[in-house]
Amino acid sequence: MEEVILLGFWTSPYVMRVKIALLEKGIQFKYKEEEDIFENRNKSHLLLKSNPIHKKVPVLIHNGRPICESLIILQYIDEVWKHEYRLCSDDAHNRARAMFWIDFFDKKIADCGRKMWACKGEEQESGKKEFIDCLKLLENELGDKLYFEGHHFGLLDIALIPITCRFYTYERMCKFSVEEECPRFMEWVTRCYQRQSVSDALPHPHQVYDFVLQIKKRFGVE
Repeated sequence: MEEVILLGFWTSPYVMRVKIALLEKGIQFKYKEEEDIFENRNKSHLLLKSNPIHKKVPVLIHNGRPICESLIILQYIDEVWKHEYRLCSDDAHNRARAMFWIDFFDKKIADCGRKMWACKGEEQESGKKEFIDCLKLLENELGDKLYFEGHHFGLLDIALIPITCRFYTYERMCKFSVEEECPRFMEWVTRCYQRQSVSDALPHPHQVYDFVLQIKKRFGVE
């Protein structure tokens, strides 16, 4: 009997990616929440043992063997459970394109997000502008398609949709509207939220906002 365990933290979009993939595949798994991902001394023994290099979530443990890093985990899930819903396109070019945009997004979003919630003034405005520019590029890539692969909800959709639960936080703190800036992108967001896997995996945006306020207070960010 297979044992699948996911180590995570509820606000991590990278953990949400894995949750969505597992739910789309119909894979039974046990979720274990880390109490504190910010302090190594508070991280579980299982996490430190399973990911001794980076000491971070997500970690998927399949029959006792850990796999780390969200994109690697998504590829692993698709290769191991081949008979289920496919995450990755069968077309090599489409797979490469999805990987390119995920890499682009991952390299941009962390810095933009930090500037938007942890900074003020020009630095915050810079983060907001870069964030909106990033979304507009993705919106252009999406075009008029239902999902990034057309009618198929695939790897790129799964990788991008989790960050949208932070949109409310960014909008409140930076005084802008994603829907006004990128209306077609938000139509895609609404479409994705209609999927059971997405609605089950993503926390409510107001909960995320409250959490960010707690983090700002904890680390003395005014």
